[in-house]
Amino acid sequence: MKYVIEKLKEEKNILLNKPYIERGKQLNIKDIMLSPLIKLITGPRRAGKSVFALQLLKNAEFAYLNFDNEQLLNEFDEDKVEQALEEVYPKYKYLMLDEIQNLSSWDLWVSKLYRRGVNIVMTGSNAKLLSSEMATVLTGRYLMIEILPFSFSEVLTYRNAEFSDATPTQKANMALLMDEYLVNGGFPETLALRSITQNYLSTLFDSILLKDITKRYRVRQSTELYNLASYMLTNYTNPLTYTGLAEDLNFSSKTTLQKFIGYLTETYIYYLLPRFNNKLKLMQKAAFKLYVIDNGFITARSFDLSPNRGRLLENLVFIELIRRGYKSGLSLFYFKTKRDKVIDFVCKNGFTITDLIQVSYDISNPKTLNREISALKEAAVELKCNNMLLITASNHPVESIEGVQIISILNWLKNSEKEICHWNFGNSV
Repeated sequence: MKYVIEKLKEEKNILLNKPYIERGKQLNIKDIMLSPLIKLITGPRRAGKSVFALQLLKNAEFAYLNFDNEQLLNEFDEDKVEQALEEVYPKYKYLMLDEIQNLSSWDLWVSKLYRRGVNIVMTGSNAKLLSSEMATVLTGRYLMIEILPFSFSEVLTYRNAEFSDATPTQKANMALLMDEYLVNGGFPETLALRSITQNYLSTLFDSILLKDITKRYRVRQSTELYNLASYMLTNYTNPLTYTGLAEDLNFSSKTTLQKFIGYLTETYIYYLLPRFNNKLKLMQKAAFKLYVIDNGFITARSFDLSPNRGRLLENLVFIELIRRGYKSGLSLFYFKTKRDKVIDFVCKNGFTITDLIQVSYDISNPKTLNREISALKEAAVELKCNNMLLITASNHPVESIEGVQIISILNWLKNSEKEICHWNFGNSV
């Protein structure tokens, strides 16, 4: 075991010496590290969780275990691991546990370490597994930080660029960067060489299905799972129902299909957005809309000859709203008016509807513009909300029409992006 941990120490040192983009600038890292609570960093694979954890720990004496390491998992024994840690890291003050969900009964072991006063930073890529086990065994003893793929602002930082459209050249350059991000997304390892993006993300998508779902949950119907995941990827932003999906894909059991969709959302590939309704039963029966964690996945596995920028823009806006702390089904919904006009996003704070957001890539056609404004005004009356926003890729000369604020995607990102990741405390004891 000591040999394994020594090899992991070498891995840690390599990672620490790699260049990285600083994330979570809005967080008070000093206060986070002084807290005795467990620091849980969650998010999709390859989004930068480990790098962020290392960023937190870079000035501290810390030990490192990576549970993607098969040898560590196969030979894991609590006593032997803890003894080896003391030998390899005799003065460590923090313990970093990477991809902790791979270790069975990890929550019991982490709970023991916590009670003994070990200051723990850990990462994981399964939202439900981590949250449910943390809630039962470690209630009130952790804070959670969610890391998603790079925001557009972070991509600009990586490119040594900043929001600017003061001159025609700057405006053109910014538009090119925006389009690149819209199509290829923000997974960190794709930014250095965009030519590999599709191959890299296609492989990552398959790896998540195989390693994090099929293997973990011992899924026997792997073909059905793969077909479902692929079908969902081509139907992003569309309204779907469990019954319709079961029929389209010839699932014999709707229960199995629902279980598979649960796996796909737990691993941060997909989000389901429910339709807003004051009556819970009606909301549960209505179709949900589907969104993907990163536009790069869509492009990588798309059968389309050219990207559908309208749908990609809607998906981008959804993920940005999630990045800013909105929770699908709690504070974020879509809506359909009595005349069947669809509002892309309804933002809610407590019992109050705060914002109505419509996304339309191109509003240069007056019919398109009037359609979007009409839908927002109709929803505003029904939901008693006057904050109406139309986000577009077009540079529209007018900023407001009939109470609807019109804003370009670039200005919306520039003016509204406040959070790169968000964090919250676990439930109190």
